Amino acid sequence: MPYIPSAHRPALDEHLDHLAAALVREAESLPGEAAIAGLLNYALTRLILKVVQLRFGAWRYWLIALVTGVLHNVADELYRRLAAPYEDLQRQRHGDVPEYAHFLRKSESWK
Repeated sequence: MPYIPSAHRPALDEHLDHLAAALVREAESLPGEAAIAGLLNYALTRLILKVVQLRFGAWRYWLIALVTGVLHNVADELYRRLAAPYEDLQRQRHGDVPEYAHFLRKSESWK
């Protein structure tokens, strides 16, 4: 959940803004719009590994579970907030996939 108390945000936001700007600058020097994917992956990977190194010094199973859970939650929330509404709009513009409508009609009997 990215919704941390506002009092904790300023200590991070300035650094995150600088990192975001650096990623965009670096991406602009690379060919193709998708080049940002590798840069984001690298930055997030290093951030996670560095935090674990500084805070815990070693990996343990519970920490792997915690970190991968956080990453899944980040992806889920991003999808829920941005991708799902975008897909809903595209479905309205272009029409639904017929099989979804079929199964959704059948799901009414599940109640």
